[in-house]
Amino acid sequence: MWAVIRRLTHISRPVLWINTVGPATVGMWLTGSLWSWEALPVLIWLTLPFNLLIYGVNDVFDQETDAKNPRKGTLEGARIVPEEASLIARGVVLLNGPFLLYFLLILPVGATLWMALYALIFVGYSVPPARFKARPFLDSGSNAAYAFPLVFVPLAFGASPLWPAAVGLMAWSAAKHTFDAVQDVDEDRAAGIDTTAVRLGPSGVVLWSGSLWAAATLCFALVNLPVALVNAAISGYLLYGLYRNPTPRTGHRLYPMSIAFPYLAGTVAGVQLVGALSLGAYP
Repeated sequence: MWAVIRRLTHISRPVLWINTVGPATVGMWLTGSLWSWEALPVLIWLTLPFNLLIYGVNDVFDQETDAKNPRKGTLEGARIVPEEASLIARGVVLLNGPFLLYFLLILPVGATLWMALYALIFVGYSVPPARFKARPFLDSGSNAAYAFPLVFVPLAFGASPLWPAAVGLMAWSAAKHTFDAVQDVDEDRAAGIDTTAVRLGPSGVVLWSGSLWAAATLCFALVNLPVALVNAAISGYLLYGLYRNPTPRTGHRLYPMSIAFPYLAGTVAGVQLVGALSLGAYP
């Protein structure tokens, strides 16, 4: 039993849970609550259950390319065998089903609709016939869904989303997805997967992701200037590194900093929000 849980946890890529739990936590703070027990089911859902849905489904449909990818089988992603597909399917249903039922019964309709769209986009990213992963620019755009917790968490509390923050994070997520995909350009091209990174090439990704990160920085500046400055500094570092040597190998070398990006920017935002909430200054 524990071996199964450990395997499913590995497949769900715990190092990337920050991309789902982080926006939801910020969404909760932006409603003016340092902590709300009502948010606990949502936060738990966005750990193993939802990340298994994202990455487990992706691994099932990417077995051919993953078998040739040296990054797989590490903390950066699992390399599954065909016999594990049914295990992943059962895990996705059993772990997500109770949460989705609870949300339908308890949360406002607006919140549940955004949550349903959130899940459908990530399933569509990997599963044919939609398979946004293999559709240039749709693969990048679909990753804007990572920002949806900034919308559905406030709606779940009966509050209004802070749209500049949500739109900024949508642009940021689309940019990061394409930037991170640079390291997989050779494997994806060999498998016939035409991603935004494959279509544009590493040099084109500098312009694409740079434009989106610039838009994100402007949106963040409308909400919080320190977060905008940190976003500009880190994205500038990543883009300059790729600009100097536009190759998949450079993308892989920069990937650890890309993983750290949301932790660093989120810490800057989180410390300020928690401080303001603790001092009674917000909202």
